[in-house]
Amino acid sequence: MHVRSFFCLLLILQLWFSEVGKTEAVQETRTVDTKQVFDIVVYGGTAAGVVSAIQADAMGKSVILIEPSDRLGGLTSGGLGQTDIGNKAAIGGLSREFYRKIRQHYSSLEAWKWQAADEYRSGGQSATKANEDAMWTFEPSAARDILDQWLNSCSIPLVTDDRLDRGEGGVTLHGTPSRIVQIRLESGLQIQGKVFIDCTYEGDLMAAAGVSYTVGREANSTYEETLNGVQVKKARHHQLMKKIDPYVIAGDPSSGLLPHIDPNGPGQEGQADHRLQAYCFRMCMTDHPENRIAFSKPEGYVEQWYELLLRNFEAGERRVPWHIGHMPNRKTDANNNFGFSTDFIGQNYDYPEASYSQREAIIAKHRLYQQGLCWTLANHPRVPESIREQVSQWGMCKDEFIEGNGWQEQLYIREARRMVSDYVMTQHHCQGRDVAEDPIGLAAYTMDSHHQQRYVTEEGDVQNEGDVQVGGFSPYPISYRSIIPKASECNNLLVPVCLSASHIAFGSIRMEPVFMVLGQSAATAASLAIDRQCGVQQVPYEPLSQRLIQDQQVLQWTGPQAKAPRTGISPSKLEGIVIDEQHAKRIGFEQSGTTVYPYVLDGYLHDGDTDKGSQSVTYEFQVPQNGRYDVRVGYTPHPNRASNVPVEIKHHGGSSAVRVNQKVAPTINGIFHSTGEFNFQSGPTYSVTISNSQTDGYVIADAIQIVPASE
Repeated sequence: MHVRSFFCLLLILQLWFSEVGKTEAVQETRTVDTKQVFDIVVYGGTAAGVVSAIQADAMGKSVILIEPSDRLGGLTSGGLGQTDIGNKAAIGGLSREFYRKIRQHYSSLEAWKWQAADEYRSGGQSATKANEDAMWTFEPSAARDILDQWLNSCSIPLVTDDRLDRGEGGVTLHGTPSRIVQIRLESGLQIQGKVFIDCTYEGDLMAAAGVSYTVGREANSTYEETLNGVQVKKARHHQLMKKIDPYVIAGDPSSGLLPHIDPNGPGQEGQADHRLQAYCFRMCMTDHPENRIAFSKPEGYVEQWYELLLRNFEAGERRVPWHIGHMPNRKTDANNNFGFSTDFIGQNYDYPEASYSQREAIIAKHRLYQQGLCWTLANHPRVPESIREQVSQWGMCKDEFIEGNGWQEQLYIREARRMVSDYVMTQHHCQGRDVAEDPIGLAAYTMDSHHQQRYVTEEGDVQNEGDVQVGGFSPYPISYRSIIPKASECNNLLVPVCLSASHIAFGSIRMEPVFMVLGQSAATAASLAIDRQCGVQQVPYEPLSQRLIQDQQVLQWTGPQAKAPRTGISPSKLEGIVIDEQHAKRIGFEQSGTTVYPYVLDGYLHDGDTDKGSQSVTYEFQVPQNGRYDVRVGYTPHPNRASNVPVEIKHHGGSSAVRVNQKVAPTINGIFHSTGEFNFQSGPTYSVTISNSQTDGYVIADAIQIVPASE
């Protein structure tokens, strides 16, 4: 056991036998009376937990921080270096101070070992502007050092590598309504407190205290949502190629399903289930030869786990299946992307309620899967040579997660338990139909759920289910009531991470900067509850909000408001045969848009102006009778579109190829452009294919329209 605080002679002996001095970053050891009743006990040294402890200390409260592992920071120091937030202006207080410290760190020449500072270019929403006071991309080691140093600057006792005893008596409750008076750790340490804050990703303290929670997806009907529950129709992104056979022996159902395909899927659209969005490790890799650890075949490698990946390549996939977020010093934050990637889909359902040993086994299996994936992509002969060459340029970092040879312990727990309190954040809050009247911070990210299962379709293909990506709304307030339990259950506990939110709303809130915001607000509320000698449910909002504003938290969004979402045109209102892109066969075209109007149904797809020559959308159709038809393609014009989009039309006379200039507005109903008139026969299946081969800009795929040619 590694404990960074003296409590008594027993603890001194424990420290002696654990050889605490051998760790990378040693917290100053402090002597603490074991009989002390701390004002605030923070369980979980995630970034939210660190911020909670620092805020409690700033408010003059005695506070202790307990981290079950030996590393502070959770995901923030565990590989998630490309900060997801949506709108960075929504982040204030100590959360923003952390990202200021990141910028200060990289302003030093000593921080740049593997590349010059001016060689580094961050990208996407995490890009830092020249006049910005903060930086949003960073190495795991930099985040850990900053959090360690920040905590060291305060007089906060820290216990690490010691977990809550989740057995009987691990949490001592008194009174009606219940109050937590003491928690017991697995080492036997007993810690008393006035107010407790659960900052873990799992919500273990919350659950042990008997607070109501849920796991999995609610039905849409529970909160009158549309994006909750089973989501087959919305799961258009990160899909496998069409017609991937699910069986061990292709074409032979008696051979059984390949690993990790759910035999009970997908379930009824919009209905509740027990499934969780997939977990993965955010990989910190490098392409610097001196710092790179080449991918090796892990002990316990199971080739059959990757058979779907190999069949996906054989069906035409030509992209490296991960997303590279570039971090300083030629490192990455690599995340899941496309149909078969780093997400270990369907293998985390038991994690939230599992014992510690069971969780360790689940984490180890995820690591084995991801290590095997990297080796397969770099070495397997059935992987296209171009993919193998690209992947082999990368490897894990010698100077990150040294104990794990470049691999971390922190799994990306995207979602586990979620508290159910008197106030539940839902899709309606995200989209502005409901507005919290007692905000303690803002969320600003798209409603984002990763896939939750693989299943066999009625046609016999393998598909993924659960991915939802719906945004287009302004930053919105998070209610104080969503981080406190029901008053009847516990009146001295706050839960800023596993807060009260529906599955789909949690998918928007669950970002590290927001967790830090909520952690600071939770500690502020805890301090006020102590000052007023009341339960956390009785803390008056006015003094809470005043202190949050004093501490530069952002409670109201005063920036530009997002436009109300537009409703796309229904195919039923258009003549002829209209096929939307969601019913087409795709290779790539994973990104969707609604910015430029008009479009058919929910929006349109685009190629991201990347991977030229490897992405296409194919629409298949049949005509009701023999004849000549006008074939039209739909797209939204913009100056950044390609001027030379290739369109291939397969018709009764063979195949014809045309080029479409998508910079120019379509002339038919503002949606469609005619590619010409062609002969078709009833019965056969024909197709129109849009590709991005050798194109000079973004390629858009919306709908096609087939109408009889005018005589």
